Parts: sequence; structure tokens; C-alpha cells
Amino acid sequence: MTEPTILSVAADALEMIIELRDQEEGDGEFGLLIEVTGFRGAEFQYELSFTPVSDADTDTVVERHGDLALMLRNDDIEKLRGSSLNLTDRGLAMNNPNTPATPAMEAPKGDLTGPLADRVQQVLREQVNPAIAGHGGAAELVSVDEGYAYLRLMGGCQGCGMAAMTLSTGIERILTQAIPELVGVVDVTDHASGTDPYYQQAKK
Repeated sequence: MTEPTILSVAADALEMIIELRDQEEGDGEFGLLIEVTGFRGAEFQYELSFTPVSDADTDTVVERHGDLALMLRNDDIEKLRGSSLNLTDRGLAMNNPNTPATPAMEAPKGDLTGPLADRVQQVLREQVNPAIAGHGGAAELVSVDEGYAYLRLMGGCQGCGMAAMTLSTGIERILTQAIPELVGVVDVTDHASGTDPYYQQAKK
């Protein structure tokens, strides 16, 4: 007997995701990793990224949807169970019957001064923002805390369905290569209020 899927994907959404996946560079199969990154109000927020299926570990469930491997973290399964990923006239939308049980987390009250913050600001100004300006986007530093840079994406990047991929494969890569002591980058953008969001939480 086939076990029910955790998350369903509409046919048109599946087609678009596969088309985007096939543009990824590198050998091996890429899957779509969906992670619950937090929540805003009574709705979860998500990060979608293409990840090699070979990177899946014991904390990851791989669920097959035709030619697409959907990758879900074990900790997120009950948060996503029964959800559907659909394609609307504004882009990908998650319809999730589940709601958060705990209050939202905010970016820590870190520092905007000091050598590390200054270097992050410089790389954003000289490398990152010129690279994403063509898409009408920009990134600003909110704080630096324990080696992490907390960024807010603006303009065309706010609410964009590919913002997570832009952050992980573009902005974070540029920053961590330029600043080796930087541990990582965290997106604290309120994507739900973007003026033209490509990826949005489906309204119930």
C-alpha cells in the first residue's frame, strides 16, 4: 500500500519547478528542499532551494513527485502535512492547513558597528547590490550577531519566490567568500508585504 504524500504539488507548479531545476549547474540530481523558516502571524514562512539529492541525510525525507524529488526536514513534516504547493497568477503559493504554535522570532539585537559589520556593509555596497540591482532589488544589513549577518531584502527581492535561492547561492556565497570569518547569512525580510511578491503564502 502506497503511503500518502506529505505535501502535494499541482501539475502546473510541478512543471515550472522542474524547468527551474533543470537550469541548475552541476552533475547529479537536484531536489527541491522546502524548509519552514519561521512564521508571520498565523502562517508559516518557507525557504525553497535546489539541493543535491545526494545531500539528503537521516534528518531529511525525500518524496517523489514525478520527475521531482521533494526534500523535507523531519522537524517540518507535521508543519507541512496536508499542504499543497500551487501556481497562481502571482506565482508559487503554499496552501497549508497547519498553523504555528509558538510566537514569531525576530532578528537579534546585534551590532551595526565594528570591523565585521563594516566589511559586510562594504561587500553589500560594492558587490552584492550592483549584482541584484538589475532585478530591482537591494539588500541591507540589519545586524551582526555571533558571526551571522542578518539582512533585509528590498525592492524586487522582497516577496520574490526565488529570494531564498538568491540569498543562499548568491548573496551568502559572495559574503562568506569575501569575509571568511562570517558564519552565515539570515534573511529577516517581511516577504509577505512585498509590493509584487512572486512567492506568497496562500490565503485561506
